Amino acid sequence: MKNFDFNLLSVLEVLLEEQSVTAAAARLHLSQSAVSKQLARLRLTFDDPLFERTAYGLRPTPKAMLLAPDLRQVLNQVAQLTRPDEFEPELSQRKFRLNIVETAYSLTYPHFMPELLQQAPGIKLDSQTWHTESMDKLLRCEIDLGIACREWDKRSLLHMNNIPGDLNYVELLRDHPVCLVSSKHPLLNEPWNLETFLKYRHLQVTFGGFEHWLLDDVLNLEHQKRDIAVNLTDFHSAMHLCENSELLLCCPAKYAAQMSHQFSLTTLDIPLELVPGAYVLLWHKHFDFDPSHRWLREMIIESVQQV
Repeated sequence: MKNFDFNLLSVLEVLLEEQSVTAAAARLHLSQSAVSKQLARLRLTFDDPLFERTAYGLRPTPKAMLLAPDLRQVLNQVAQLTRPDEFEPELSQRKFRLNIVETAYSLTYPHFMPELLQQAPGIKLDSQTWHTESMDKLLRCEIDLGIACREWDKRSLLHMNNIPGDLNYVELLRDHPVCLVSSKHPLLNEPWNLETFLKYRHLQVTFGGFEHWLLDDVLNLEHQKRDIAVNLTDFHSAMHLCENSELLLCCPAKYAAQMSHQFSLTTLDIPLELVPGAYVLLWHKHFDFDPSHRWLREMIIESVQQV
């Protein structure tokens, strides 16, 4: 490792993300031959194939997967050393990595992206939907920011107080769940109460890496539960199914207000006392004094909170 070329680490990072020499070459603005030669050098350095060829592209070896977390941290530290103290948005080419819960995209991006593109046309945002590993990625500094759902209700397992101490966060906006039903649903002719709510089967959308939320935590405390007939991962598909069935769909109110008008659905309050939760912007304290990182998060916070 005495004469190791640290530029090779950036190539390894892109190969781990793209799992394709062709895609990696395009992102790095290099020829496929050049990337293949650099991969060969990486294999010699680490004494491991690093990737195996499959019909679907490159598959990282266990050694490559073991290197991935430390690789991101090393590259972040190098970037911190070489990043200027003053941030000039109009000149920046930085790429930020974000993990965001599905329902937060429409509540955040339309409000900060137009200003971002105007001030910093060269910046790139690589957004992926929040999943079960997103919190660990934040803790390992593998992603720059996250937008997740957290609760203020003390009965919830996702309470704000359970956010790891290595992370900072800012509350962007509060929200609460509502119940969506077909506008032809028979329960609209019945008294709306908890008994009716639990009488019918439910449609569940698993998002944010969690299969149940505050509603289910509270029901469990009362030794009750919903009858989940179908699990989906996409709210648009779920609303379409809800419209054409007698299944009940629980959904964040602000997202429902934006999307449900596309369907023949009726919105009802959930017949339980629930404390509203929040969408929170999360980042590792490692980035606290990074000027470009601070610029981005302040833009997100200001734009979304104004709305």
